[in-house]
Amino acid sequence: MITKDTRAAILRAMGIDPRAPGGPAPPRVCVVRVGERAMVAPGGGVLTLEEGATVVLGPDGTLPQSLPIGYHCLEPYRRAVGDTSPISVIVSPGACFLPDDLKTWGWAVQLYAARSRASWGIGDLADLRDLGAWTRQLGGGAVMVNPLAAPAPVNPIEPSPYYPSSRRYRNPLYLRIEDIPGAAAAGDEMAGLGVRARALNAERRIDRDQVAALKLRALEILWSRFRGDGAFDLYRRAEGAALDEFAAYCTLAERHGKDWRRWPSELRHPASPAVRRVIADDPRVRFHSWIQWLLDDQLRLASTDVRIIHDLPVGFDIAGADGWSWQDMVAADISVGCPPDGFNLDGQDWGLAPFIPSKLRAAGYAPFIQTIRAVLRHAGGLRIDHVMGLFRLFWIPRSLGNRGGTYVGYPADELLAIVALESHRARAAIIGEDLGTVLPGTREALAARRLLSYRLLFFESEPPPGFPELALSSVTTHDLATIAGIWTGAAIEHARSAGVTPHETGLNALKQKLAGLPGVPAHGTMDDVIVSIHRALATAPSRIVLGTLEDALGVLEQPNMPGTTTSWPNWSLALPKSIEDIREAELPRRVAAALHRP
Repeated sequence: MITKDTRAAILRAMGIDPRAPGGPAPPRVCVVRVGERAMVAPGGGVLTLEEGATVVLGPDGTLPQSLPIGYHCLEPYRRAVGDTSPISVIVSPGACFLPDDLKTWGWAVQLYAARSRASWGIGDLADLRDLGAWTRQLGGGAVMVNPLAAPAPVNPIEPSPYYPSSRRYRNPLYLRIEDIPGAAAAGDEMAGLGVRARALNAERRIDRDQVAALKLRALEILWSRFRGDGAFDLYRRAEGAALDEFAAYCTLAERHGKDWRRWPSELRHPASPAVRRVIADDPRVRFHSWIQWLLDDQLRLASTDVRIIHDLPVGFDIAGADGWSWQDMVAADISVGCPPDGFNLDGQDWGLAPFIPSKLRAAGYAPFIQTIRAVLRHAGGLRIDHVMGLFRLFWIPRSLGNRGGTYVGYPADELLAIVALESHRARAAIIGEDLGTVLPGTREALAARRLLSYRLLFFESEPPPGFPELALSSVTTHDLATIAGIWTGAAIEHARSAGVTPHETGLNALKQKLAGLPGVPAHGTMDDVIVSIHRALATAPSRIVLGTLEDALGVLEQPNMPGTTTSWPNWSLALPKSIEDIREAELPRRVAAALHRP
């Protein structure tokens, strides 16, 4: 039951006077499937297609069935009094891209953790390219990575890939410096930077601030030697205002701090004259644009051998680049999370501000389209974190705290239509992370649109042969214990050491569940247990099955421990072996053989 205070706070956050009758008129958006006839403009109008051609609608205002997928603009002949807005017509294929013959296996990888001997203290895109080639050699077809989204370019560098500054652009720490044109001829200072950076590989805990300082200096050296490239110019033109604003944010954040709300007043909005001057005149804007061009090219090369499945965080840091660009559509006084439940009496506050549904729709979903399209660039797949967020989000007014929250609905049919459209354009499969509380009918709605479900052996009541075909299935995920952590009891001790009360009953039950899988030896070695569990997973009919590299190396620690901040090295533990050693190790090869799909 929503309280009066909660309702008033949420309406204010949406820009609606809680005392006013009703709400604003719905924005003019029409979403249809290919081949669908829909009357959108009684009296007729002129429809301008995305590529520029025009179609004249007859007096009944019905769309022709032959419209191509895309984002079109309709100017109706008849308008209501005071209504001058066009109608945004989105034509979607209705279902996501999913090849009939897609059935493969692969790895889930925290890219920052997968270091080679050449890495500068953190896994990078050249390491991802090597992992893809190795996976293909083993017979696999997919590598799923953590979000590669950009943090703010200030210390301390945000370690969580799920709390990015921008979801549209990528993290410069993932650049392989030596692969940048001109690096080989950059001289002694560059060589010295590489020696210092590779020395960081001796520490298991990743020091992002040190990595950032060394890579930034290297990039500045290379930028000073850069004399231009036509491909860079084409990239900037294609990205347009989105890249200009992101690069301007990075430039200004370096000088004024990451939170744009504390910048000088004339810089707090990207449309201000002062910001437009920065974009036009400041060479640092071009520098940050160049970095994103380099990232784009290295990601392209890393994506050639297997499907790289990217991960879309549910939101972004309101103080960051996307929050600055889209501040007029974001509920700044709201945070999203989860309501209190039997496992967490205080609920969860993720610290992420949500889009206001009506304002997002009034913008023709431009921020959502840009985000999905950006993450799908060079992708073979996309996992949408907390896919329930396309249906509803739990809004928490910051003034009231977790217990003052309530659910706010989103136009799921229209958002999913956009996902399907962008999926087809990218020829990428889509996975909806549907763990936790899922509304009745949601999984059916996702399956009807050809989104894969996300199934974990840890959570499923059915054995793997009973998993759905339309799914990506795995044993565990980054927020949960590893197989070795559960089997040895280390997960319980790790939770205690981090100040978290371990759910011993649940962890012990998980161990019993794993022990009961067919073929898992009661008294075998840890390696034998891990291989047997993955062999059981491979009996699932799911389109994609993944093992984690942590499990393939028998790692005891989980990458992230929810409910902790500084007491556990969240998102900061490298794998205990280099990629070169992983390629030669026996256990990863045995797990790969167990996962192999004929």
